[in-house]
Amino acid sequence: MTRIYTRTGDGGETGLFGGARVRKDHPRVSAYGTVDELNAALGVARAADPGPEIDAILERLQHHLLDLGAELATPGAASAGAAAHAPRVVAAWVDAMERDIDRFEDRLPPLHEFILPGGTPAAAALHLARTVARRAEREIVTLASRERLNPELLRFVNRLSDLLFVLARGANHAAGRADTVWRPTR
Repeated sequence: MTRIYTRTGDGGETGLFGGARVRKDHPRVSAYGTVDELNAALGVARAADPGPEIDAILERLQHHLLDLGAELATPGAASAGAAAHAPRVVAAWVDAMERDIDRFEDRLPPLHEFILPGGTPAAAALHLARTVARRAEREIVTLASRERLNPELLRFVNRLSDLLFVLARGANHAAGRADTVWRPTR
């Protein structure tokens, strides 16, 4: 078995698929690092027992996030061989998320006010994951301003934060826990 450490990043650089090396603070590395953090946040939400329906959605999303991270780690200038093997985010993933959003929203009371993140442990973890998804989106936007990216990447992370919001509300609703409405401080 190979060791987890390689020592190749000790100077502040990391390797991308295809062999290119970049600084660890490169926007591409920041973007896929935040996607990795988001995947871990979904793992925390799953560990909080959100129920089998939400858990199945989160597992699917975790697989998609690893694919998305691999795509982000494969720059357009990568060798043809590396680029050919990298997974690609596709429109069908966004379509599936929109169906999930619609299905959950149909079960929830209408939302007319802002709500506070929280509730059950699963809902709170999903709200936190939603904020990480928003940060990942901002970092992918930054990268997209510098390099050409698959446009489905941005659609996916944008819709993902919407789905995580609805799933957080769904987890609270399934547990009989009402959302806490924001009361502005006066």
